[in-house]
Amino acid sequence: MMNPFKAKKGLGRGLSSLIGDSNSSAVKNKISISSIVRSKFQPRKTFDKEKMDELTNSIRERGVIQPIIVRKSSDNSDKFEIIAGERRWQAAQNAGLHEVPVVQIEADNLKSLEFAIVENVQRSDLNPIEEAQGYRKLIDDFEYDHDKVSKFIGKSRTHVTNCLRLLSLPKEVISLIEENKISQGHAKVLVGLDNAYFLARKIIEKKLSVRQAENLIRNLKNQKGKIKIAKNPNLTDLESGIEETTGIKVFIRNKKNNAGQVTFEYKDLDQLNRLIMVIKANY
Repeated sequence: MMNPFKAKKGLGRGLSSLIGDSNSSAVKNKISISSIVRSKFQPRKTFDKEKMDELTNSIRERGVIQPIIVRKSSDNSDKFEIIAGERRWQAAQNAGLHEVPVVQIEADNLKSLEFAIVENVQRSDLNPIEEAQGYRKLIDDFEYDHDKVSKFIGKSRTHVTNCLRLLSLPKEVISLIEENKISQGHAKVLVGLDNAYFLARKIIEKKLSVRQAENLIRNLKNQKGKIKIAKNPNLTDLESGIEETTGIKVFIRNKKNNAGQVTFEYKDLDQLNRLIMVIKANY
């Protein structure tokens, strides 16, 4: 019989490897579905409805073939926390089952997170943001670095780094990725741009491919020198007021933390002297 936990070729540490680490304490049995709770380390937040309906129908006809991996809940001794198999657990509930087969193992928080990430990445079930959040948790909570994540998950360091960079996008763009309205390829070209959300909406509106999105951004950069959001109208009014008072061109750049710089552009020494006189007279 095929090992249901056999890892896909190419993954750094598959489920079989992780289960093997804890196999000496594994216990297989059936338990009440109501005694199982969702893992707090599950990186996936959303499930494809069509796929979930298919799994529900399959379980309704054949039952749960592959056991759910659980550990004793640290919050409630009467409950078991899912380590791998949340889709099966949810589908079993939808199918009206009262009991499900489980494999109970000893696992700490790190191993629980590793299980969840490996299972979902193997099956390509995570959206890019959920995948990145899983990697971020390994780094922030368990002192992984990019290289260690790369080796653990069996993907290149570049993939891990690019995935994590998506978390720097504005929350509005992150929502579009989570809703599958733009792809990871689209998202990658938006990282670091001031008006990423505006461009993301353009990509959706015009149904641009990744290549077309890259060309759009390149053209805008060529036209404007750089892509930037519209300046705060209050700053524009302030610039105009200073220019009227001094007769000198002024540029105000305000950053997100409200720090910034004020630049005066004078044409000759007479304008510079006038500016100095205005500053002395007022300050």
